[in-house]
Amino acid sequence: MTKMGIVAKVAVEAGITQAAAEKAVNVMLNGITDALKNGDKVTFVGFGTFEVRERAARTGRNPQTGEEMTIAACKVPAFKPGKALKAAINA
Repeated sequence: MTKMGIVAKVAVEAGITQAAAEKAVNVMLNGITDALKNGDKVTFVGFGTFEVRERAARTGRNPQTGEEMTIAACKVPAFKPGKALKAAINA
């Protein structure tokens, strides 16, 4: 499902226009992004938690040349599914 698919579903389920649904979805996504930028966790009880994880620096190889190279440390977004989401998928 794409973002536009979610917007269409929100519009139908909430009985609002596509434009209003798109605005609502964008506000939610921007809120999650801003919270993660600030180092906060975003939790939807039963659905899951979005968080930022630190990835340590490591040594890798260039697949074309086989040369060793250092891959810098970075922060990556992560999602941990909640119990209800896991149960719904496995039902």
